Amino acid sequence: MNRRRFLGRGTLYAGAMGMGHVVAPGVFDMRPQMLSANEAPPNQEAIFSRPSLNEIDLSKASIITRHGKLPPAEETAAVVLVQEVEKRTGIRLNTSTRWPADATVIAITSEKSVPGWNHPVPARSGTDLPETRREGFRLYVDTQRQPAVVWIIGADPRGTLFGVGNLLRRMNGSQGKLTLASHLDIATAPVYEIRGHQLGYRGTPNTYDAWSPAQFEQYLRELTFFGANSVEGIPLQEREPSPLMKFPRREMNRAIGEICQRYGLEYWAWIPATFDLKDQARRQKLLNQCEEFFKDTPVFTGFSFPGGDPGSNPPELVLPFLEDVAKLLGRIHPQARVWLSLQHFDPPGVDYTFNYINRHMPTWLGGLVAGPGSPPMEGVRNRLPERYGFRDYPDITHQVRCQYPVQDWDQAYALTEGRESVSPRPAEYAGIFSNTAGYTNGFISYSEGVNDDVNKTLWSALGWDPSRTPREILVEYARVYFKPEVAERAATAILALEKNWHGPLVDNGAVEGTLLEWQQLKKAAPDLDANWRWQMCQLRANYDAYIQRRQGYEARLESKANVMMANAEKLGADKAMAEASHVLNLAVTRPISIELPRRISELCDKLFHSIGMQTSVKKYDAAGEERGAVLDFVNYPLNNRWWLEDQFKAIHALGSEGEKNRRLRQLATWEHPGPGSFYDDMGNIAKSAHVVYCYPDNGPELKKHPQPTFWWQDNGKSRARLSWQVSAWPIAIVYEGVDPNGTYVVRSTGSGQALLRINGERVESSVLNKQMEGLREFPVASQYVKNRKLVLTWDRPKNEEKLNWRNKSRLSEVWLIKES
Repeated sequence: MNRRRFLGRGTLYAGAMGMGHVVAPGVFDMRPQMLSANEAPPNQEAIFSRPSLNEIDLSKASIITRHGKLPPAEETAAVVLVQEVEKRTGIRLNTSTRWPADATVIAITSEKSVPGWNHPVPARSGTDLPETRREGFRLYVDTQRQPAVVWIIGADPRGTLFGVGNLLRRMNGSQGKLTLASHLDIATAPVYEIRGHQLGYRGTPNTYDAWSPAQFEQYLRELTFFGANSVEGIPLQEREPSPLMKFPRREMNRAIGEICQRYGLEYWAWIPATFDLKDQARRQKLLNQCEEFFKDTPVFTGFSFPGGDPGSNPPELVLPFLEDVAKLLGRIHPQARVWLSLQHFDPPGVDYTFNYINRHMPTWLGGLVAGPGSPPMEGVRNRLPERYGFRDYPDITHQVRCQYPVQDWDQAYALTEGRESVSPRPAEYAGIFSNTAGYTNGFISYSEGVNDDVNKTLWSALGWDPSRTPREILVEYARVYFKPEVAERAATAILALEKNWHGPLVDNGAVEGTLLEWQQLKKAAPDLDANWRWQMCQLRANYDAYIQRRQGYEARLESKANVMMANAEKLGADKAMAEASHVLNLAVTRPISIELPRRISELCDKLFHSIGMQTSVKKYDAAGEERGAVLDFVNYPLNNRWWLEDQFKAIHALGSEGEKNRRLRQLATWEHPGPGSFYDDMGNIAKSAHVVYCYPDNGPELKKHPQPTFWWQDNGKSRARLSWQVSAWPIAIVYEGVDPNGTYVVRSTGSGQALLRINGERVESSVLNKQMEGLREFPVASQYVKNRKLVLTWDRPKNEEKLNWRNKSRLSEVWLIKES
């Protein structure tokens, strides 16, 4: 993986794990070692290990804090540790400001000396140590004193909260037991200053609208375990409540702000203008709503405004509006700043924005925000004055029709699991993070529910320490959210879920193995059945396996139906269609599995009641079919059954038996055009053997040739042929070993224009139909086949450059037909 090297604002130091100086066997020189500019950064979490691998017993430990009123984050850190330990072990740790005489102590402080404590706060010599930098901490087990002391020493109050989260990731706990490795000594600070996630309490998400303030607090708390320090709300868009909301939006927005205050977190808000800002009445109304929100929340960090998606105002209107927002902020939250996203600004609009910034150097501007539809990050960062920040807004919640679609995704998944299903993508997002984060001061991710929970954890952890591997993070994820006994296996099983999604599903032999592993984990840890993260992983494993079984089964049924249609002249057209329909309908009357869909339904129900996940529009009030409603698509046809049923109705109406037979033969041989001919389905990676989609890895043109586009038609319940529900513009289609004396024609389906080149030369069509179901045909001149190789390429229509992507020409299927 191409991991971009990035050195944070602070200097990184090497700890003992292979980077310190060995001065004696088992002893490490803990003096800081500065990295040179050309060295790769070490793990930012410097772990100083001592030889002993023993554990200390914390089951009767006392948590000690400073006397008097504590900063909110430090006070909350102690509360979090008490409550989370009790959830995992049943042990209620005692808290006090006085040291016990004969008990193990967990000491939490952000002060370097605490009057009245029996023991001085340990400190290492050196300057700019990780634990002295903003949000940093040292987690240290002192076994020289007996009973031992576990120190959580924060560089600031928020650092103590992150120290507690790190401790929870490392404890070994079960009912009535709690231990910790006695050799632990960690000093660490985050590399990126902004590490957050957008959690919008509105009707659109597949989860958040069903939550109470207590559920929001628990989730925000858990995000801090891996270093998240920011939360972005969506307080004003979609004023209408969803049917699942138990609390008014204004009340919840205020509650989230109060939670952030207690935890010492940054509180941001994403507030678009979905109307024309020339409308003075609506403009003033939005300003009034902003002012009300600013007054409601006790803490506030940043106002994020999207230039587009939604909204379509030019910067000439946006920037004066943001100036007015800044005036309101200055009176209520003087430290807060306004941030602007350049999403969907055209090049003149981008230039206007930078000219404005360079001319006025506004003090109210915190910085710019990247995101889907934004200009390239490198160019923005290079043009933006250093005094301003640059924050990413990565879409980590969607897997199709989005910023980062799954690479080499099978259409069967796109048709069923869709846009917002449970989507752990740790390896893929680790690569994306490494290629983008270095341009930024951090990120606040776009999320529409907990379906991306693993992804949030990964981004949070990498934002703290970019050198960590996905597997390391997942092991800790499983330790803290599942239990230590299954952590290694669960981490491997989550990685396996990601691999389920790559490559042709028909050839993916690991899918059933992934299901088996999760089934065995279920037996090994039955006490986790009520754990919503566990339920999500179980859902994905069962769903993937069911889709794979259905895909193979329904493909076989369609093949049998094709044989019957091909024999229409012998059987009679009506009888052939009746028998083909009966075979195709076996997918419904004799399903491949009864157990798996039952299990999927059961898990969807559990997830609705455990975390509010809405996997069905009708059953669980999902905001829409595209919003994670996977239960509604679990039996969507994975062959062309629906399309063929509609074709049969049309064929029945034909007057001539010969015409019926001709049409049935065409359907039967659609993907099998005969000897010497070839068929490629552009969006089906299992049926596009001749298609070249992208250049080799790291090629400069890689990003210019995206993956196939899976279209969303009829709310996902389209009856169109499956190959017409996906399109792609390949780099080329290459046919090797064609007959140099043969006569060929290129045939294709798609919509709009098809500007074909054969061996680099433009050719004109003899039959042109711009509708999806219409065929285009291009005769292949004899000179093109003389060297036994054909290379097909397509020019992009220049007159479509300014069209919305939904309205541009598409290419869906391509045949090379040998006529003689």
